[in-house]
Amino acid sequence: MATLAREQQAHAGWRDYLELTKPRVVVLMLITSLVGMFLATRAGVSWQILIFGNLGIGLCAGAAAAVNHVVDRRIDSIMARTLKRPVTAGRISPSAALGFALLLAVAGMALLLTFTNELAAWLTLASLLGYAVLYTGFLKRATPQNIVIGGLAGAAPPLLGWVAVTGHISAEPLLLVLIIFAWTPPHFWALAIHRKEEYAKADIPMLPVTHGEHYTKVHILLYTLVMFAVTLLPYAIHMSGMLYLACAVLLGGRFLYWATVLYRDSRPHAAINTFKYSIWYLFALFIALLVDHYLLLNL
Repeated sequence: MATLAREQQAHAGWRDYLELTKPRVVVLMLITSLVGMFLATRAGVSWQILIFGNLGIGLCAGAAAAVNHVVDRRIDSIMARTLKRPVTAGRISPSAALGFALLLAVAGMALLLTFTNELAAWLTLASLLGYAVLYTGFLKRATPQNIVIGGLAGAAPPLLGWVAVTGHISAEPLLLVLIIFAWTPPHFWALAIHRKEEYAKADIPMLPVTHGEHYTKVHILLYTLVMFAVTLLPYAIHMSGMLYLACAVLLGGRFLYWATVLYRDSRPHAAINTFKYSIWYLFALFIALLVDHYLLLNL
């Protein structure tokens, strides 16, 4: 058995280590971080902060993801979508994955301390620990509100980007955090409905498992309404203009459409389609914020 494990680990390549970092999730986080940086200033962002600041944030996010692979390896072995992850499949040992996570975290913190500022670095570390320790290690298994409480760590990147540029916290980046915080429950609960049986088998108290699908669908709809209202606030506080407002209304209206379809169960595969749309929604919303910001500067 040990020989087989060593043979499997010997086949681990750079793609396996890249998979440990959950690169698709990190890319979406870095987009919001990048937007936070550009929204923070009317002047240009220095290339050092732009490159090394985002690299540092990305490395720390990747470190948290690698810890998640280790802590969740038993759960991942039960769920079809995660069965072939590197640690679960035995291509990378838990100790090697944790060592890789530590290396990423140290490198990320070093870059942030060197090229940005201490506040950005320590907030990034707090976000890393919030996801890797608080959410993955405790909340995920403790309460059906896990994703709501733990979502704050995943909502931090625009604040981190903003603080990397300015060195201080203000209302605007906290509003960006609030948008992602409100977006996270309908985004993740839609996936949880789609994977309900797997979460139940893994004994993870996701909302559809503990309270049923109808209850979860109601809360997806309610959180989507809250999210829609929150996304209008950048315009209300004159942080953005009409272009962003129009995009927020159109994109949010489409999200509400999918949340309603899911609630009524009026189309097949509504849960996974709602989840997929939610990813594109957040990407498009933050791009709209960025484009609107530079449009306002040129008026």
